[in-house]
Amino acid sequence: MRHITLLLALICTAAGYAQPATDSSGAFVLGTVRKIHSAVLGENRILNIYLPAGYGHNDTAHYPVIYLLDGSVDEDFIHIAGLVQFNSLPWVYRLPETIVVGIANADRKRDFTYPSTVPDELKRFPTTGGSTRFTNYLEKEVVPYVEANFRTGKTRTIIGQSLGGLLCTEILFTCPELFDNYIIISPSLWWDNGSLLARSPRILEAGYAKPTKIYIGVGKEGLGPSSTPHVMEVDANLLAEKLKNGKSKAVTTYFDYLPTENHATITHHAVTNAIETLWKP
Repeated sequence: MRHITLLLALICTAAGYAQPATDSSGAFVLGTVRKIHSAVLGENRILNIYLPAGYGHNDTAHYPVIYLLDGSVDEDFIHIAGLVQFNSLPWVYRLPETIVVGIANADRKRDFTYPSTVPDELKRFPTTGGSTRFTNYLEKEVVPYVEANFRTGKTRTIIGQSLGGLLCTEILFTCPELFDNYIIISPSLWWDNGSLLARSPRILEAGYAKPTKIYIGVGKEGLGPSSTPHVMEVDANLLAEKLKNGKSKAVTTYFDYLPTENHATITHHAVTNAIETLWKP
């Protein structure tokens, strides 16, 4: 009995040493959340913003910005911010410290698509066709807000996957000067029977002079969900070839086929490859 009592006393003493003297727990903060009212869209929207470590230590430095579509906390914001943080560490340094602006979704089918002429798409996705307004929201509200409230540099990058990749491609074709780098992943070019691929954007013209880098990544993804099937790998390849055959010497296009990835898994791997490709020394 005496041995049992002694053993219990020792256990209690050890447990007492193992407990912290005070509870110093708190929130782990990855970024800042900004709610802005969009006059263009007529609704409130959320921006999730990651600021690099150096931002708080150097009040004169300016930082490039990555604008991330599908940038909600439960979508791509956390892991893309993590990739950017990792790749900008001094012992890795594949890109400079960078601000990430995650643009949270309200209705991505509405915001990321232009009007379709395919009856089945109109029936299945009745809210679609608002990409022009959403692009205006990016150009006239999001980018000016970020540049007015944070110490931003001159370089802007946009990342979009799936329907987000479709929107990135449309922005590249309609107002290419808005961004310097385009990371287009698994673009849903099947939309409206692939009509975007048939356009002749001015970024292909010899007179287009703004230096622009484009990364296009696609996995083994099969058919798009359209009434007229489009193989997504083929469409992405056609987009890359179209851009590579353009006459502008200011445009550089990289095509990346990732056969071990599918539509659900490709984003993380493709963004890593894009960082290594677009920010080469």
